[in-house]
Amino acid sequence: MLPEVTVDLNQEIEFQDYPTNTFYIDPISRQIRGMEDGLTAMRQAVEVILGIARYNHEIYTPNAGVEIFDGLIGADYGFVVSEFRRRIDDAFIPDNRILGTSDWEFEQTGKNSITASFTVNTVFGSFGTEATAQYD
Repeated sequence: MLPEVTVDLNQEIEFQDYPTNTFYIDPISRQIRGMEDGLTAMRQAVEVILGIARYNHEIYTPNAGVEIFDGLIGADYGFVVSEFRRRIDDAFIPDNRILGTSDWEFEQTGKNSITASFTVNTVFGSFGTEATAQYD
């Protein structure tokens, strides 16, 4: 027999966020150097998101990573710029700590490559980063 439970739908719901503590990987030595939280953890999270090719590795969920390496071959530069930005913004949607992006700048860094510099706005603050895509 199941127990009877009474739920008061007028009661206010309180949401709790879990801590964002993560192992900090030193960018120079590439070794773990303790734990970090806040903006430092967010910088590392963004680096990881931009470093994973979405749908290419079974170890990651379909929400992990960014689709910047496919479907851009032979495309017009203007299309590549708009699609590149859309794909990066889409990659950040699963992480509710990331509020959005701003201050986008694009530079053609090779015959068929483009580098985007932009600001990532998070609940802990903002920071600049960049990503590069090949479109041929």
